[in-house]
Amino acid sequence: MSEEVQAEVVLKNKYGLHARPATLIAQTAKPFRSTISLEKDGTRVDAKSIFGMLTLAAESGSRLIITARGEDASEAVARLSEVIESFDVDD
Repeated sequence: MSEEVQAEVVLKNKYGLHARPATLIAQTAKPFRSTISLEKDGTRVDAKSIFGMLTLAAESGSRLIITARGEDASEAVARLSEVIESFDVDD
């Protein structure tokens, strides 16, 4: 059975979603079998795509919605939420 799970997180690092955090998110997302996306202000991109995430132009304080659909969706959303929330203010 395929489930869909969502969570909202706030981007805390002062430089926003730049190359380093986008790479970490993509590396975390890739092993999951679920389809995973990040959304900001109605724009949704593949969380396994570094370039896609950079197009969100998410600055510090942005609210991001993580959505996963698939057999490991709950685990994927939980892990990505942890990763994004662990970004330090200076990352």
